[in-house]
Amino acid sequence: MTLGALMIDLQGTAVSAEERELLRHPRVGGVILFSRNYLDSAQLSGLVADIHAVRTPALIVAVDHEGGRVQRFREGFSQLPAPRRVGHEFDVDARKGLTLARAMGWLMAAELRAHGVDLSFAPCVDIDYGVSFITDRAFHSRPEAVTQLASAYVQGMREAGMAATAKHFPGHGAVLADSHLTLPVDRRERVDLDADLMPYRRLIANGLPAVMVGHLLFPAVDDAPASLSGRWIREVLRGQLRFQGAVIADDLSMGGAAEAYGDVVSRAERALAVGCDMLPVCNRRDSVLQLLERLKSAPEPASGLRLIRLHGRDSYTPEALRSSPQWRRARELLEACAETPALHLDAAR
Repeated sequence: MTLGALMIDLQGTAVSAEERELLRHPRVGGVILFSRNYLDSAQLSGLVADIHAVRTPALIVAVDHEGGRVQRFREGFSQLPAPRRVGHEFDVDARKGLTLARAMGWLMAAELRAHGVDLSFAPCVDIDYGVSFITDRAFHSRPEAVTQLASAYVQGMREAGMAATAKHFPGHGAVLADSHLTLPVDRRERVDLDADLMPYRRLIANGLPAVMVGHLLFPAVDDAPASLSGRWIREVLRGQLRFQGAVIADDLSMGGAAEAYGDVVSRAERALAVGCDMLPVCNRRDSVLQLLERLKSAPEPASGLRLIRLHGRDSYTPEALRSSPQWRRARELLEACAETPALHLDAAR
């Protein structure tokens, strides 16, 4: 059995009998965890091990764990700074900012890998233009700064045994609307988006494993949102940027996707047709059941290989991690970062 294209969620802190059957379905390839799935360190490790044991190859277990306001597991985990806080340190001292970015990428990934979690959907490489709901999830307002900080962060993740996922392609920083609720529209021409694509170019050149494509409409480029657009995925991402990793759509249950393209089955069919490899469907069990029953399309043959590469590599146990010099050093940097910044800089300038 290969990994399917659907990434689904669980309702509680353990896999129910019904959910175990869902996870065995050949259309499923992964599980995304939320705060409701977490009680403590031991419970999380047991839950992930249980998910991995359902089938072979093991399902990919993922989570949104960027730091700041987007961190699903908190008690028992390091409280990671928002990316913008790392950007502030970069403005004060570029070298120290890059060291911090690499350490925070490592710390985030190492703590998750110590519990068996394969993948965190990070880093966010959107440019902070000062208008988007992304706000402090962005490292910086300058594309070159975002590129450098994201590259350091991805290196830290790689050292911890986790594949990085850059998001939200092609760029969520210049639109006011929240794609969780509605479809944002960015009316810039393609030539005006080069700054937003700069981080992707650099990361892809260095072997980026995955990209998450956002529910964003660029009418000057295509009449379909990026997540459902062959122009964006096949021509720009795969063709112009020469990306060879996994393409992951943002959650197909989000308002931006629903507004853009019919029911969830139609959305999923379209996403697969334009080249997406994995389709998260979150917080809508009814949508998952519809997809398992009615979805006819399958990912292209290479998708399974791209997804397999997202599995985490060997890691510490939680106890061994906390006694390691690298963890202690990362914690020292984190604690220093948590103090009041030496300068109050405007990252949106």
